[in-house]
Amino acid sequence: MALSKKEGKRMSIYEIEVLTVSGDLTTLEDYKGQLLLIVNTASGCGLAPQFEGLEKLYLEFKDQGFAVLGFPCNQFAGQEPLTAEQALSHCQLTYNTTFPMFGKVKVNGPETNPLFDLLKKETAGLFGEKVKWNFTKFLVAKDGTILKRFAPTTTPEQIRDEIASLLS
Repeated sequence: MALSKKEGKRMSIYEIEVLTVSGDLTTLEDYKGQLLLIVNTASGCGLAPQFEGLEKLYLEFKDQGFAVLGFPCNQFAGQEPLTAEQALSHCQLTYNTTFPMFGKVKVNGPETNPLFDLLKKETAGLFGEKVKWNFTKFLVAKDGTILKRFAPTTTPEQIRDEIASLLS
């Protein structure tokens, strides 16, 4: 849970505001009760072919209460220069993605999106709290508990069995 700067109380992952692709504020409330894989993405990254694997996971498990949530980020070597809308369109056309995408975020530094601030704090490990690169993946339980962080090079296929186990 993150601390609300306004009230000093703890917030659930579902209360944190994020931007939609079109730039409007929303929360993740619509995903309450689902197993989530939250990913910072970049369409120009060498790891971008992971979009195909993420889509495959989404299609396989979405009817069982699973969602992939993509958040474009341009903090790593400028590999997401597109607007959020352009990134969404590029991923749909290039990788046939249908999973939800959101507005662009910063995942490190003083302007870190509050969602990623919470995700990082709950999964700090060998590299501390920083997100190392594009396609860092965070697994969130159906009750909003942040379970695990996966390295950028961990492919969606390598996470599949863990997702299946959590959904069964």
